[in-house]
Amino acid sequence: MPATVIVGAQWGDEGKGKIVDLLALDSDFVCRYQGGPNAGHTIVVDGETFKIRQIPSGVLRGKTCVIGAGCVVDPEVFLTEVDELESRGVSTGVVHLSGEAHLIMPWHVAIDQASERRLGKLQIGTTRRGIGPCYADKAARLGIRVQDLLEPKILRQKIEVALAEKNVWLERVYGVPPLALEEIAAQLESFAQRIRPYVSDTSLLVDQALREGREVLMEGAQGTLLDLDHGTYPFVTSSNTVAGNAATGIGIGPNRIDRVIGIAKAYVTRVGEGPFPTEIEGPDQERVRELGGEFGTVTGRERRCGWLDLVALRYAVRLNGITSLALTKLDVLSHFAELPVCVAYRLRDGSETYGPRVRRVRRGGARCRDFARRHRRGARERRRAALIEDQARPLTAHAFAPSVNAPSGSPSRRRHSSRNAARRSASSDKVYAPAGPTPAVNGSQ
Repeated sequence: MPATVIVGAQWGDEGKGKIVDLLALDSDFVCRYQGGPNAGHTIVVDGETFKIRQIPSGVLRGKTCVIGAGCVVDPEVFLTEVDELESRGVSTGVVHLSGEAHLIMPWHVAIDQASERRLGKLQIGTTRRGIGPCYADKAARLGIRVQDLLEPKILRQKIEVALAEKNVWLERVYGVPPLALEEIAAQLESFAQRIRPYVSDTSLLVDQALREGREVLMEGAQGTLLDLDHGTYPFVTSSNTVAGNAATGIGIGPNRIDRVIGIAKAYVTRVGEGPFPTEIEGPDQERVRELGGEFGTVTGRERRCGWLDLVALRYAVRLNGITSLALTKLDVLSHFAELPVCVAYRLRDGSETYGPRVRRVRRGGARCRDFARRHRRGARERRRAALIEDQARPLTAHAFAPSVNAPSGSPSRRRHSSRNAARRSASSDKVYAPAGPTPAVNGSQ
């Protein structure tokens, strides 16, 4: 049975948790393929509100939950979440933690916080939870993995080696006190004893489930525009959030993925610094924030709010290969008489990009804050004009049935290609394959 990927189509906070919770009812496995405890889901079940940061939200439905190798895990946050769920009657015996996932250590948090302070006005706006430094150590092959918790001697050696280097950075670069080896080693060993029962070969577990025809749901922690490679760099997260990374983060082949469901709000929000083309100016910003409850699940920070950005949304559809789109929080916009929608970006040279191409500004062309209905009306007029022109042109049998033996340069083949090109041009406004959401703006969280 193929797997389904749930991916955020904006800058995160699109309401993925609600959709995952809904689809989990008909799923057997719910898997997290990337990210750490810097992003959370707010789920309401039977009138109870749960705010989950590390464990997949399928745990609330009693589904088998997997934290994949592409995730980073804060052992203290993980165990705090386990204790909270158990205290509220939710069993965590269904949770499986990949031994290949990396651990967020105390020095990662310290470096993350010190780095943001040092950058001052140039800071990226991270959650300061140690996510970036942990992924950096993973790439540098200096990380400590969950499976290291199974071997106390190896764990101790790795802590000593890593801490010797990190304390130099903390003292000499960031000017903060060093961390104590014995304190960290003792704390981590106490965590290890409780985490060990959750450690599994999650790649094999998910593969077996798929072979048995079971329903597997895979979710990411952030949105497409925070992807490390394809987002608004450097204001991005530290891992790949796009659907293509689901196979890597869980440890299955990409051909096992059948559906990609994108989640988007009827407006747009983002947390932290970085470009935001449709950010609302004036009192409507605060109004949308209050109506939508736009405050971070983990940090409580205010989210920046903007109108729906269709250029960025088309970009997300193309990047992820989205097969279905779920739109959330439509009710928030019912309080507004008019709804601006971004259909194009105007670049510095006066041209406009609609996603798949760049066109010169023409009289009556759509602008970034025009209403979508004006853009649709103009598109209909262009298609009608192209259709009239096409009908006025004399037709020949060759235009519809060119000889299979005709050479590529023959008149019949050229007429056929010309007619197809005219039809493609007439329906060009139906093509949504954008080249990127921020072609003229500097690099998001």
